[in-house]
Amino acid sequence: MQIAVAGATGTVGRHVVEVARARGHQVVELARARGVDLVTGSGLDLAGVEAVVDVTSVGTQRQEQAEAFFGGVTRSLLAAERAAGVGHHVALSIIGIDDVPTGYYAGKRLQERLVAAAPLGWSILRAAQFHEFAEQALGFVRVGPFSLVPRMLSQPVAALEVAGALVDLVEAGPSGRVADLAGPERLAMVALARRVSRARGLGRRVVPVRLPGAAGRGMRDGSLCAASDGPRGTITFDRWLAGS
Repeated sequence: MQIAVAGATGTVGRHVVEVARARGHQVVELARARGVDLVTGSGLDLAGVEAVVDVTSVGTQRQEQAEAFFGGVTRSLLAAERAAGVGHHVALSIIGIDDVPTGYYAGKRLQERLVAAAPLGWSILRAAQFHEFAEQALGFVRVGPFSLVPRMLSQPVAALEVAGALVDLVEAGPSGRVADLAGPERLAMVALARRVSRARGLGRRVVPVRLPGAAGRGMRDGSLCAASDGPRGTITFDRWLAGS
């Protein structure tokens, strides 16, 4: 099968490319680094593609910017898919976006609505934060040697296992909204950030930050963790950290 991966050079995208090729699929990499502007659709060619996997992301918490990005990418992909006769759109989303009101999650909710309303086959997988999120959190707000990390409870999952689940969906065909995928453990992000700093020798001093409002409460109360039984990754944070 010929699969296009939007966001092919990112944290999950590179694993999707690897897993798909390892299973014998042909892969078209869609990313700015490959000459494709997914927001505007410039350079986007899906001729011969049978399924598209969208794992794009953007570094903003502002709702206007997040909605412009995810809305633009999704509309561009769907239009190109209709023109090329692509039969299946697979989107990666995030656990808890209905209950944690952040600007970024507003963009993801818009993405889901656009996909679900599209006149073609689709699948949406919501996953928990990746193990890599703990290291990213060290760079959110830096003041000298200090990293301000939000207090949040997460159930992190390996990006490699998320990639495998996405390729499974491609092979299964349009499945709609499927069961959420989370990791094997519920863990505090502040503690994970400290462990990453020590293991990497980064020397960051982590300062926990209690974010205000409904978003902060949702981050702390487990809204970003799996709410029901479903698939679980098997790679623990410690195993990932040792291997990476």
